[in-house]
This record gives sequence, C-alpha cells and structure tokens, in this order.
Amino acid sequence: MAEEKKDEKVLLDSEEQNTENVASADETAAEEQTTADAGATENEADAEPSLEEQLTMARSEIEDLKTQALYKQAEFENYRKRVIKDKADLILNGSKSAVTALLPVVDDLERALTSMKKAEDVTAVTQGVELIYQKLIKVLAGLGVKQIETEGKEFNVDLHEAVAQVPGVPDEQKGFVIDCIEKGYTLNDQVIRYAKVAVGM
Repeated sequence: MAEEKKDEKVLLDSEEQNTENVASADETAAEEQTTADAGATENEADAEPSLEEQLTMARSEIEDLKTQALYKQAEFENYRKRVIKDKADLILNGSKSAVTALLPVVDDLERALTSMKKAEDVTAVTQGVELIYQKLIKVLAGLGVKQIETEGKEFNVDLHEAVAQVPGVPDEQKGFVIDCIEKGYTLNDQVIRYAKVAVGM
C-alpha cells in the first residue's frame, strides 16, 4: 500500500514536471517570437527612409533635373544659333558655285564683243556667238537647269503659260502649243520660269 502511494506520488511529480516543462517551452517560444517581431519592426524602420530623408532626396532629384533642363536648353539655343548662321551663309553664298561656273562664259562673251568691233566676216562672229551660247546651255545643264520643251507638246498648265490663242487650227493641233514666245526653265525638275506659249484653239 505504501509502495502504491509512493508510485502515485512519483507519477504526480512527473506529470507536474512535464507540465512545468511545457509551460516553460511555451514561454520561451513566445519570448523568441516577440524578439523576432521586434527585430522585424526595427528592420522595416531601417529599410524605409523617414519623411525628412524622402524630402531631401526629392529636392536633390529636382535640382539634378533642373540642371539637366538648363543644360539641354543651352545646347538647343546653341544649335538654333548655328542653324540660323548656316542658313544666312547659304543665302549669301549659295549662288557661289553657279556664278563660278558662269564666269568662263562671261569671259568668252567679252572676247566676242572685242572681236566684233574688228570683225569684217559676220559669219565667223555668228559662229562664235553660237559656240558661246552652247557653252552657256551646257553650264546651266550642269547646274540642273533645263529648258521646258514646247514644240509639238500638249498645253500643260504645270509647265506652260498661255499668252496667246491661235484660232482656226486643225483639230489635231487644238490644245497643243503652236508657238513658243519665251522659253521656260526648270531647276532640278522644279519650274523656275514658265514657258510663254501660243495655244491652238
């Protein structure tokens, strides 16, 4: 009987010890969880900057953007001035190549005028002037200038300007150029002077 009581007491002591151990483990786990939560909160606080820091960063970024904008504006202003200068130079000197190409023709004409004063043979003078004219046409062609064709061509408002009408022509000539009063020219396929023509009606 005494042994049974002793065994019961040992069993009760053992159960109490287990209960205490479980309670102690629960407390330890709770403390560890609280410590972990506190650490996570501190880490979050460290990772996210304060409002003052955010404001400082935003102001710094705005200053950088202002500097970049001023730089780009100055760069564009320099580019604009350069373009205006280049355009002015082009207007002033754009015809330089054309004038340079025409100077030899001017020299030929001056020589022809000098020889005309002494010439007795009109045929030779005429041939000389014809050669100068052909040279001039060749120079103009090299610059992109071409005569507008009119002979036997149908009247075209994009190329021709009708300054006269010729009535009573055959039906096949109606609406066609009958005569060219003044030659027209194109520069690089763009009309710079319309051909003045008489049109059959």
